[in-house]
Amino acid sequence: MQQPLVSILIPFKNTAQYLPECIASILDQTYTHWEILAVNDHSTDKSLEILQEYAKNDKRIKIFGNDGSGIICALRKAYKESNGNLITRMDSDDIMTSNKLEVMVDSLAKAGKGHLAVGQVKYFSHRGISDGYDRYEKWLNRLTEKGENYSEIYKECVIPSPCWMAFRDDFDTSGAFIPDSYPEDYDLTFRFYENGLKCIPCNQVLHLWRDYDTRTSRTSEHYAQNYFLEIKLRYFLKLEYDKTRPLTIWGAGNKGKEIAKGLLDRDIDFYWLCDNPKKIGKKIYGKPMMHFSKLNELDNTQSIVTVANEEAQAMIRSYFSGLGQKHMLDYFFFC
Repeated sequence: MQQPLVSILIPFKNTAQYLPECIASILDQTYTHWEILAVNDHSTDKSLEILQEYAKNDKRIKIFGNDGSGIICALRKAYKESNGNLITRMDSDDIMTSNKLEVMVDSLAKAGKGHLAVGQVKYFSHRGISDGYDRYEKWLNRLTEKGENYSEIYKECVIPSPCWMAFRDDFDTSGAFIPDSYPEDYDLTFRFYENGLKCIPCNQVLHLWRDYDTRTSRTSEHYAQNYFLEIKLRYFLKLEYDKTRPLTIWGAGNKGKEIAKGLLDRDIDFYWLCDNPKKIGKKIYGKPMMHFSKLNELDNTQSIVTVANEEAQAMIRSYFSGLGQKHMLDYFFFC
């Protein structure tokens, strides 16, 4: 039986230092029926020349120029030129484990359409990994091991941009790279969730994620916290919000304030709760701050929680449980 063709979409810009390792890891794959659609996003270093040398020796590597500017336009171009029934993307500064494509293709073959292959990730850096990235890696891999990625989708991006694979039909149904919405990987994750693509559990590290100072997610304004919060709120209101139920925000820090602004801008009413005695009774943006015990007086609430502290989150979960409320149905952690 003919193996399905995997289209690997690779936008690249000024990653000459890392491209050889990236391409070498693809050439080393145990699954060999793939094509690379690499799109040059106006590089000013030797990135294009490096890829052109690889393309001379392997017809599976195809190179294009970006019709516009930025990663979304580059991904659209790569996808437009692709031919595979299976779609994945790769960052030009990262490394695949040698069995990555094989594991993902096999997972999709067994699970069938309506599923998304994902894999565990490992950060690496010449200077070591920060505690924040270490916690994110462990959190993400715990979700991936059980295929429970969507269970915490409002906290953070639960599917790493370069470590998923989907059937072409499912990818099209999910909107592919049509929206001009950054961060594009988080927006796509929400669309996978919206369209019911089930994450296939995976207990293997399949992707090595490089961290360095000039990495796009560190330097681009499109990956600032306000963009993440806007995506979270937009999809919450689209997919979860029930207008017939009272809405509350729990938390009065910066994220709570951003969410409050977003709701006020949309003329959506809410109760604002916290446990800070210095804020209770005061008004922020004209909304009075109330003690979280207000939940006992309200009937059938939905709540957005913007408290980041893990111990506080455990207390909050316990409190909602005592009210008979369920996570991802009645209350949602936004951090």
